[in-house]
Amino acid sequence: MTQNLKHREALKSAKRIVVKAGSKVLVENSGRPDEKQLNLLVEEIAQLQNSGGEVAFVSSGAVGAGLEALGMDARPKEVQDLQMAAAVGQICLMSVYADLFRKNECRIGQVLLTHDGLKDRERHLRARNTLLNLISNRIIPIINENDAVSTEEIKFGDNDVLAALVAILIDADALVILSTTDGLRDGDERVSFVEEVDEGVLELVSDTTDKLSTGGMASKLESAQIAAHNGVPVVIADGRKAGVLTRIFDGEDEGTLLFPKEGNISKRKRWIAFFNRVEGHLIVDEGAANALGKGNSLLPVGIKSSKGDFKIGALVDIQTADGEHIARGLVEYSSDDIQKLIGQKTAGKSGEVIHRDNMVIL
Repeated sequence: MTQNLKHREALKSAKRIVVKAGSKVLVENSGRPDEKQLNLLVEEIAQLQNSGGEVAFVSSGAVGAGLEALGMDARPKEVQDLQMAAAVGQICLMSVYADLFRKNECRIGQVLLTHDGLKDRERHLRARNTLLNLISNRIIPIINENDAVSTEEIKFGDNDVLAALVAILIDADALVILSTTDGLRDGDERVSFVEEVDEGVLELVSDTTDKLSTGGMASKLESAQIAAHNGVPVVIADGRKAGVLTRIFDGEDEGTLLFPKEGNISKRKRWIAFFNRVEGHLIVDEGAANALGKGNSLLPVGIKSSKGDFKIGALVDIQTADGEHIARGLVEYSSDDIQKLIGQKTAGKSGEVIHRDNMVIL
């Protein structure tokens, strides 16, 4: 409890904040934007901004708003229909936001992202610079996945993941993920503080799905873990509760908090580990696992097997024989070539299958 109070107190000094709100927080059951709820949330975000904070807002709700505008009763299964709903819904949602933020004397800008864009190093840096320039000019970025053009290959999966990556991208001091529950529940009790998202924590989750939203509590916890592993504290809280953001940044015991442990990794290694998609897996022996833990590169002699079909430069997970994920890295050989190199002491000219500079220990 003392640790929780200490970390809650630290949130008082957070300046750069990412707020993510899920569809069920923002829209009615029909999909229509809930203007009363949006007004309360916008007022709180504006208060953070107008009191000297820097805020980026990751907003769901475009598909839901589009479904309502198009008269659809259920979330369609076909990708092109979802893209159509998103294209229509973005206009509806942004129109509401433009009016509400203007009333609170705040300027906004829309930023639509795809995973494919953040995976490319140059586009990744351009996205970062755009967001930071908006923030430095006191403009609140309203960020969403570009659902109108996204496909399964380039989607983030849901906006919880997107919010975590945005928080990492702009070096946020805190991320707040707003849901319709007051955090993780253990029966009737709210879990105030989570040190690590492990199997025991995930066993507490009982998610349901509906026509409007895609993410659940498991997604929120896993996304929070990504942010926390990169130095960003995260609070999962009830977005339909009045004054929730104010309470969080006043240091009060609100929602479920994940606070980062000591230590951090470089921006380039963050990009390697979290902004690329895993395309394969390398299974290593105990000797290789120990060597990686000491900061060494991965040599072919320590690889027991390779799974997946990938090219040079792909991101792969490195696992022990019992399935423990120990690292991620960019390979210097294709999966076909690695199959031929397994067990050899060195790999061609470079010697390594993955150089330590292109690897992140998890």
